[in-house]
Amino acid sequence: MTTDGLPMPVRDPALPDRVRIHEVGPRDGLQNEKAIVPVEVKADFVRRLADAGLRTIEATSFVRPEWVPQLADAEELLPLVEGLAENGVRLPVLVPNERGLDRALALGAREVAVFASATESFAKANLNRTVDASLAMFEPVVRRAKDEGARVRGYLSMCFGDPWEGPVPIERVADVGRRLYEMGCDELSLGDTIGVATPGHVTALLTAFTAAGVPTDHLAVHFHDTYGQALANTLTALRHGVTTVDASAGGLGGCPYAKSATGNLATEDLVWMLHGLGIETGVDLGRLTATSVWMAAHLGRPSPSRTVRAISHQES
Repeated sequence: MTTDGLPMPVRDPALPDRVRIHEVGPRDGLQNEKAIVPVEVKADFVRRLADAGLRTIEATSFVRPEWVPQLADAEELLPLVEGLAENGVRLPVLVPNERGLDRALALGAREVAVFASATESFAKANLNRTVDASLAMFEPVVRRAKDEGARVRGYLSMCFGDPWEGPVPIERVADVGRRLYEMGCDELSLGDTIGVATPGHVTALLTAFTAAGVPTDHLAVHFHDTYGQALANTLTALRHGVTTVDASAGGLGGCPYAKSATGNLATEDLVWMLHGLGIETGVDLGRLTATSVWMAAHLGRPSPSRTVRAISHQES
């Protein structure tokens, strides 16, 4: 460890020079909390994350309030943080359908995301539709968003395993992902929703996407740490050429429709590893850790991030 409390950087020429962290804590993290976090606290959370150097922060979701009541204040939140865009902060939002897109565009959103599934069981549980029907629902959303000049991200969940169906065939995942990409999504985020992926599986899936015609530079990875594999899987993806990684400050989040989905990869744990590899992130780990400690206090429980706990212990 260096004198500034960071790991000693040792570069690996096989890895990218810089990684863009797609911070999902305010959306994917808080949507799974039992308590409703006040909108002012959410806005402060987003501002603190930006102050820590994060430049892509998924702010909220325009789903129907009865589906995800924790994010029912989307219309209130975005105006409170829209000034961050002037400093180069991207604030994507999730939109489930055309109505959600209308609400987001009315507030000036310039980046949106749709949330698809690689499996029929999860598509039914999350969207009450088949995979084909959900893709048909997303097609006009993506087309309209692109027509409005917005950037579109496509989330693909259950890419490695499904709590109802078990292991998911790699070819099926690549096929659904290719359809999302050809629909017009600028980026695909491949989700290990229940955290069962291992490095060999990650390599095989990314190779299948290349074979399906989806360029690696249009892929992001979204790992959950259910079995402690998130960092190993991330490193494998980096070696494959992926340079965008989803993470959640303090390890917040899961999935309200998949009860076996525990927390996301903690942004602090990711940053610690990336800094140790000499990979640029633009993130101030001290400020980020302080933000997660602050949010944990609001939620009334400690952060599950090992890095947050280690740094907090050193400073106490």
